[in-house]
Amino acid sequence: MSEPLAVPAAAVRNHGWTVTFAGLGVNLALGVLYSWSVVAGGIPEAWGWDQSDKAWPYSIACLVFCLVMVPAGRMQDRLGPRMVATIGGVLVGVGMVLAAVCGMYVPGQSLVGFIVGFGVLAGAGIGFGYASATPPAVKWFSAARTGLIAGLVVSGFGLASVYVAPLATWLIGTVGLSSTVMILGVGFLVVVCGLAQWLRPPPEGYVPEGTRPAPRPVNGVVRKEEFTPGEMLATWQFYLVWFLYACGAGAGLMIISVARKVGASAEAGVYAVVGLAIGNGAGRIVAGVLSDRLGRKAALVLFFVLQAVMVLGLSMSQAGSPLGTAVAVVAMASVIGANYGSNLALFPSITKDFYGLKHFGVNYGLVFTAWGVGGFMLAKFAGWVYDGQVVEAWKGSFTFAYYTSAALLVLAAILTFVLKAPHHHVEAAE
Repeated sequence: MSEPLAVPAAAVRNHGWTVTFAGLGVNLALGVLYSWSVVAGGIPEAWGWDQSDKAWPYSIACLVFCLVMVPAGRMQDRLGPRMVATIGGVLVGVGMVLAAVCGMYVPGQSLVGFIVGFGVLAGAGIGFGYASATPPAVKWFSAARTGLIAGLVVSGFGLASVYVAPLATWLIGTVGLSSTVMILGVGFLVVVCGLAQWLRPPPEGYVPEGTRPAPRPVNGVVRKEEFTPGEMLATWQFYLVWFLYACGAGAGLMIISVARKVGASAEAGVYAVVGLAIGNGAGRIVAGVLSDRLGRKAALVLFFVLQAVMVLGLSMSQAGSPLGTAVAVVAMASVIGANYGSNLALFPSITKDFYGLKHFGVNYGLVFTAWGVGGFMLAKFAGWVYDGQVVEAWKGSFTFAYYTSAALLVLAAILTFVLKAPHHHVEAAE
């Protein structure tokens, strides 16, 4: 089958920046996931939830989000981002409304309602929306801007809690928890479905301005640029990229999961949450720009090493330590948030660089499973360490969990030097 004819950028109206900011807006709504702690804090005592119950809707939402990214990515590649993002908006809205209705009218079943509504339906909706935001945006720009565009689009997800958390707090105090979830659900349904209509990929064969010419065939063969999911899974690079992603994202998600307990005081923990959110959003943009200029590998090593240093710093943020002050904890949390956020910009860019754009949605969905597995395993490990389930002597402290994640980050930095793009070749098209 012959390749589609190249369509020069000058012959097509460029919707790149419109699509980019529409994707950013979609993620600003979907980032409600990171504000679950505010929702959980507003759950009435009359509902009878314990601390473990409060973790279930969030944990299930993260797991469903991660798993849905694969089929959502495939649907985005085949059906287009507009339809898939719209499905995401509907699922998020319906899920949150269902949770709210259960809280209002059947409080005895509120936990089941929130698990199904927020955990399963909204979690799936977040996966559909997130999978549709980045691919159409990066396709409008040359490879030299991949990091910047990916960073801008995903920054919305990290920055969402900066406005959702105070908004939800005010609403809960004004109209109660169930009405707050209802209002947010309806609002996000309208916003995501509306912005989804602006998500459009370029026409097939579109060549962005500034794209380097395709390499000429040598002895009748050319380097393979586009990989199907099966072909990607057959490369050793996929498994190394997956492991690096799991280490980088897992370390950040571990800190996010225990943010209110870091530092020597409750005040420091509260401010650390804010610092993590701001750093999370900003780090995605900074990492994208740096990777475009320095290269993906150099950026990965920089952020892995810096994250290891910051996590070790948190392990020493005890009472009486200079690192235990609120200012120091917030500063470290902000940098940790930025380092965590960098993963969400760097790994989509690496996936696109290594495996192409044709199957980018499903390919990145497969890579993204590392986010869910890494975050789940390290967050659970931190809880086991703190509860004394690993070693009784470590009970009441996250120090060993910090050391473990720092060691994984150093290992990831070292393994990054082994990483290189797959160099498969195919016969040149006629």
